[in-house]
Amino acid sequence: MKKIEAIIKPFKLEEVKDALGEIGIEGMTVTEVKGFGRQKGHTEIYRGSEYTVDFLPKIKIEIVIPDEKLDEAVEAIVKTAKTGKIGDGKVFVSTVDEAVRIRTEEKGVAAV
Repeated sequence: MKKIEAIIKPFKLEEVKDALGEIGIEGMTVTEVKGFGRQKGHTEIYRGSEYTVDFLPKIKIEIVIPDEKLDEAVEAIVKTAKTGKIGDGKVFVSTVDEAVRIRTEEKGVAAV
């Protein structure tokens, strides 16, 4: 099994969710996060004073999927989250050794 963690722009969440749903991925965890990468935030002017916004709002999506769905899922995320502008985000993939569904005690891919 693989775990995908994707950091995307907030307004792209619905598009990404729909794209993953179309390829049969049903469950996900979504978290509102803040961060910055190469863009290093930006400056804004409020009531005449300039200040730096270091941490920009982002959405973190986490999904655990069978190995065979990995390429399709990553492609769906990248294709729908991409705007072509700085700050589009990142996708991280890691291996999951075990998963257990608490209610039924199913293990492995059956738990996902």
